[in-house]
Amino acid sequence: MIKTTAPVLTDAATTKPLGFWGCWSLTVGVMIGSGIFLLPTVLAPYGLMSFGGWLLTGGSSILLALVLARLAARTSRSGGPYAYAHDAFGDLPGFLIAWGYWASVWIATPTVALAFVGYLSVFFPQLSDNPIAQAAIALTLMWTLTLVSIRGVREAGLLQLVMTLLKLIPLILVIMAGLLAGSPDNLPAFNPAGGHPLAILATTALLTMWAFAGMEAGVIPAGEVDNPQKTMPRAIVTGVVTVALVYIGSTAAVMMLIPADQLARSTSPFADAALVLGTWGPPLVALGALVSTAGSLNGNIFTSGQMPLAVALDRLAPKVFAIRNKGHAPYWSLILATSVSSILLMLNFSRGLVGAFTFLLMMSTLTTLIPMLVSALAEFRHSWKSARGWAAIAVGGALYSIFAILGSGLEVLAWGAVLLAVGVPVFYLGRQRNQISPE
Repeated sequence: MIKTTAPVLTDAATTKPLGFWGCWSLTVGVMIGSGIFLLPTVLAPYGLMSFGGWLLTGGSSILLALVLARLAARTSRSGGPYAYAHDAFGDLPGFLIAWGYWASVWIATPTVALAFVGYLSVFFPQLSDNPIAQAAIALTLMWTLTLVSIRGVREAGLLQLVMTLLKLIPLILVIMAGLLAGSPDNLPAFNPAGGHPLAILATTALLTMWAFAGMEAGVIPAGEVDNPQKTMPRAIVTGVVTVALVYIGSTAAVMMLIPADQLARSTSPFADAALVLGTWGPPLVALGALVSTAGSLNGNIFTSGQMPLAVALDRLAPKVFAIRNKGHAPYWSLILATSVSSILLMLNFSRGLVGAFTFLLMMSTLTTLIPMLVSALAEFRHSWKSARGWAAIAVGGALYSIFAILGSGLEVLAWGAVLLAVGVPVFYLGRQRNQISPE
């Protein structure tokens, strides 16, 4: 037999390093990344009608959060959407959900790292013209956070909680500033472009729905959560509601603090809005954006280890991915995911491959939506006879997921299908290796 210095832990490990706040911070921390800091400018041309998009995506995301909470209450298995798909539809569908989601994480990781470097250039302008330094800083950040996750689940969870709380501070300050110093006269017109209300609703919903991606992060590490059937449902619903309130409140605050014509031209709306706080306001927002992207990156890296672990524990992936150290960290999964992310980051600096990298990033977004759809279908299959109310919630979540997926466009859908198709031979090869006992 192959000897290893690290134990292969079962899913019934007694020490549970994550509690309510750990799951909550994963949900909130992954959802609130860098996108929120530009959305007020993007939404400004659509006026007050843009809040219809926020309400649609926020309400629909809460439906999906309820679906995930209902599913999480039935199992203590790690994997989140993978576990739900596996239980409802079998080995191959479950594996493809895990494969697509895992790919989405290591594809998105270098992009989030580069967003961090972009905000860092606010404090160090010389970085803007030094792509080698940008790549070096992004790689250093990725591997530093990977080492934190390798050190242990508890350490990664604590860091995630701290960064989540820190990233909320500037956003809450902007909301308070809007309430105290903002003027309703700065608010844009209800429908300045004069477009059809349904068309504007669809457009703004597509613009805002990406801001809610990542809610499933809080249910993926179920095997490391204390009393997961009760802890995770409360954490994910509370987390999504928290994010919805922060998004809508901060967007309204920025619109009240900056005149509509100026907001439409702003490249840093939150920094401009923070001027009302004094000269320290914009640097505080830039620092908040740094913490926000770092927190989102930490959550991505953490889940990049947990998803292969869940699949390996079900014997659908090589056993090496189930090896954990004393801190319960699946270090081989983490090392592999960050290695692939590092390669993609370097490819991003190759001029001829930028277009391909952009396609991969869009596929990453798509493959975070498909697990939500499958989770909703899994809940509908379970509840349509015994709990019609929950079945109706699942239908609502499924319809929203389909709407979001179709919004990706046919070309991205086609490439997403290719990505999932690649997962089919990976499934059979990985399972065959896993069935052979090493000697």
